Amino acid sequence: MRDLAALLTVAEQAVDAGSGWLARAGDEWSARSFKPSGEEVTAADVEVERVVSQVLRRLSPGIPVVGEESATGRPLPPRCWLLDPIDGTMNFARGAPFHALSLAYAEDGAPLLGVIDAPALGRRWRTGAHEVSTRAPVRARTVSEAVVGITGTGSGEAHLVRRIALLQSAAYRLRMQGAMSLDLVGVAEGWLDACLCLGPKPWDVAAGTALARERGKTVLGAGGGEFVLGSPVLVAGEEALARQILGMWKSPPAGAGPDTTELRARERP
Repeated sequence: MRDLAALLTVAEQAVDAGSGWLARAGDEWSARSFKPSGEEVTAADVEVERVVSQVLRRLSPGIPVVGEESATGRPLPPRCWLLDPIDGTMNFARGAPFHALSLAYAEDGAPLLGVIDAPALGRRWRTGAHEVSTRAPVRARTVSEAVVGITGTGSGEAHLVRRIALLQSAAYRLRMQGAMSLDLVGVAEGWLDACLCLGPKPWDVAAGTALARERGKTVLGAGGGEFVLGSPVLVAGEEALARQILGMWKSPPAGAGPDTTELRARERP
């Protein structure tokens, strides 16, 4: 029978190794190249995955590691580690600090624990360690009051552009920070009211999903049910707000464009 506390200790040790290596890496490791998909990748992504995977295989030899840089596209094993060595590679390659190492343990498509480490920010978040903030939370009840993180917008497809314009016009503010794991951290911590992740891969969002759920947030998938790994969209936040955003994304008003005054008026309390 699995021991989640022991697995969390393993995860932290593996993340320590990866973040430690990244802190010592020189600038030559951040030179970018491109995958066949068009996504950016650096030598650091590959090396951090190797370092973290090595620790995981040594300390938990019966659990497969599925990492972004070595994934084969096959279905996930019944239980596995899910690793994004550098979530926010585009930020990392440009010297921006908003990137993170994200590691989760999942069973049957459900993330059960996670560790997210942002080395350039000097911050780490993990399940099982809820730091109580002294700052009074801001509660957004509707989209028009909400600060919403959105990630995965890079395709430029016309239907995405229209829907992003709709959400931008309806929301109080959008934040495009370029790292799904840290958008989910923002929801868990309360500095984002909600987040929308488009085309999330399991390693992008597994750790953040576990963290957000542990902090009492709802994480929804494309059908409006609880998010499961492999869903083409993820929305996280307080349940009512998350459902508003998912509903807008699934079914924007006919002819919707940047002018959504009517939608705002309907949402105001």
